[in-house]
Amino acid sequence: MEEHNVNMPLLGDDFPEMSVSTTHGPMNLPGDLKGNWAVIFSHPADFTPVCTTEFVSFEKRIDQFNELGVKLIGMSVDQIFSHIKWIEWIGEKLDIDISFPVIAANDTIANKLGMLHPGKGTNTVRAVFILDPQGKVRLTLYYPQEIGRNMDEVVRAVKALKLSDENKVAVPADWPKNDLIGDKVIIPPPQSQKDAETRLDSYDGYDWWFCHKSL
Repeated sequence: MEEHNVNMPLLGDDFPEMSVSTTHGPMNLPGDLKGNWAVIFSHPADFTPVCTTEFVSFEKRIDQFNELGVKLIGMSVDQIFSHIKWIEWIGEKLDIDISFPVIAANDTIANKLGMLHPGKGTNTVRAVFILDPQGKVRLTLYYPQEIGRNMDEVVRAVKALKLSDENKVAVPADWPKNDLIGDKVIIPPPQSQKDAETRLDSYDGYDWWFCHKSL
């Protein structure tokens, strides 16, 4: 069996440093994003149906990203002129003005991020990288070319990461509409037997290892 070595930043790693060309001009990543949360997402190719629906969906949520202080950036291995023409087409045909920059990545950049799937030719996969204000990768999502992303999940993930960082808590499944605890958050596990014995005196919960609270 043929082996493939795919490089990609792991959770907690620094996002790889790179100088890129975008539809808004040159950028240095992650340096130009420091101090902000960021969502960098790749798409397989310009002028393709699924990618077009994704760009429209991301743009329709741009106010939510702005309110969260999140920089949104697209990326593929298409050239700048292709990005510009496609963005023009979206504006003219679909009446949606794409306001976020789009990176023209090369194969070196794509390989640094694990965006080129060995079995899928030269098109990039649908990757999502969520970076924190220190430029560290906090969440990654990878979708195949055939499946479009759920942008509401990307927004939810950013909200959950910020909430977790700010309050030192964990966030349950489907938050803020979890089947068991609704919009409550989960308390970190106790660090001693004594703490465990008194945990339910301070918090609501199902047991000392599963306690939660409202924010």
